[in-house]
Amino acid sequence: MLLLGLRGALGWARSCRLPGPGWSRGVSGAFRLQETGDGRSVYSPLVQTARGYARPVKKRKQVLPSHLDDLPPTMLKKDYANVPIIDKVDDVVKRLLSLEMASQREKVKIKTQQLIEKVRRTPSDNGSFEVQTAILTAKIQTHQEHLQMHPKDKSNRRRMLMAIDRRKKLLKYLRRTRYETFEHTCKQLGIQYTLPPPYCRRMTRRWAAKKAFCLKVFNEVQKLKAPERLMQRREWQAKARAAKEQMLQSEGTPG
Repeated sequence: MLLLGLRGALGWARSCRLPGPGWSRGVSGAFRLQETGDGRSVYSPLVQTARGYARPVKKRKQVLPSHLDDLPPTMLKKDYANVPIIDKVDDVVKRLLSLEMASQREKVKIKTQQLIEKVRRTPSDNGSFEVQTAILTAKIQTHQEHLQMHPKDKSNRRRMLMAIDRRKKLLKYLRRTRYETFEHTCKQLGIQYTLPPPYCRRMTRRWAAKKAFCLKVFNEVQKLKAPERLMQRREWQAKARAAKEQMLQSEGTPG
């Protein structure tokens, strides 16, 4: 079968004609080396096209919006913002110390500090539930942007889901204890809180059999404990009756 297929392919190649300058009448000339005017030998266009058929297509990277876009590039880094002599330095030095030359980590630090300033209670508040929620929000936004560019990064997805679960617990506590603070935090951080769905367990045959077995064991244990409970109830009734009779006797005797 392989020989028949090769024979048919060779027959088709002999029968086809490729017109044009530099081409011979048959396909054999299409794969022949051609000489240029300066004496160089190059392959025919058919071979050059066949060589480049598997080249990867260069796709343009889509520019996605980032939560760090609102940071001005002229803003200084966090470590140099409060230096007193920063106004006297050269413009080149200022540019090196600004966010224009900063890394992603330094920009995230400044963004986190801005979110903390929106929800903190006092200037020295660094550990309240609102501040922890702001820190987790900055982390979650950073992880989401990373996953948009690298969707197969499983470790980053795991860290993002852990941060989301932690933030849910903090918001749930704030909603239960201080609802006004909860609303203020969600509004300032741009969080859309949704109530968790009610607990719903899938009904399976194994779960139904296990539940029936547990109910059967519980009923058997209650039957075994029934005589002991009956005896204990009778003792309580006898003690209550004796206490009542004693109280009536004490009331009937003159003081």
